[in-house]
Amino acid sequence: MATDFTELGAFLKTRRARVSPQEAGLPPGSRRRVPGLRRDEVARLADISVDYYIELEQGRRQGPSVAVLKALAVALRLDATETEYLMHLAGHPAPLGGDTLRMQSTLQHLLEQLQDTPALVITDLYEVVMQNRACQVLVGPHRVRSGRGASFVYQWFTNTGVRHVYPQDDHVFHSRRMVADLRTAAARRGPHDQAVQAVVKALLVESREFATLWADHQIAICHEGRKRIVNPVLGVVEVQWNSFFTADAAQRLMWMAPVDSTVSQRIAELDPYEVWQKTPAPAEPVSTVAAVQAS
Repeated sequence: MATDFTELGAFLKTRRARVSPQEAGLPPGSRRRVPGLRRDEVARLADISVDYYIELEQGRRQGPSVAVLKALAVALRLDATETEYLMHLAGHPAPLGGDTLRMQSTLQHLLEQLQDTPALVITDLYEVVMQNRACQVLVGPHRVRSGRGASFVYQWFTNTGVRHVYPQDDHVFHSRRMVADLRTAAARRGPHDQAVQAVVKALLVESREFATLWADHQIAICHEGRKRIVNPVLGVVEVQWNSFFTADAAQRLMWMAPVDSTVSQRIAELDPYEVWQKTPAPAEPVSTVAAVQAS
């Protein structure tokens, strides 16, 4: 397939210009000399280096992977048609299609109303679709990944380094809750759904803990509750959380209200990347892709 990396760079630049920092969950800042997002902000949202992204915009970087392009599509809030176009410009014959994590319009509208409340949209496989800035401060900016590695449930059982977001005493509770939720999602999706079957089959092989819990056949859909989150600056934060589900239960909006009201003010004052930049990334086993910071 023919490639046009100059056109790819121009397309990225125009789409970067139309996304405001607030839409991307970033603080507006001051003295912005460009409309929309800066290059370094896009790079951070897509979890790639600034130099790499600059080369993409300048048409000097060839062969970006599907994973990188998917991360950019999410960071730049591209719709399905734009994402397909981006893939073709980079020389990939197959668009992401239904694999693209696109936020349903109702959830997008609600998320935009919760600027000061930590909130995120996830799928029924615990794939992070979008976080607002307050959520990034509280639990850390997530990394966009594809395949089963995008599922936080998969990461939870195969890469215990991601568990640092919760106190160790709460790990058993969260393991049971996520497995019960995943089993419910698997039943709803059916035995022929490749995405959920890939996650479940891999976990049954790779995690004895998951296999044991899966054999219990517990089911549950969690709508609300309390939990504790470990933040490198705020310490252990207890939150009351609630979820709003779409009609098909494929996506949910989760928002978290700190029990201590003074924490909310501190969250509003902090920059997520400054909070989490000194926290080492969780070590990854060979079989995984990367961690996703989520609920």
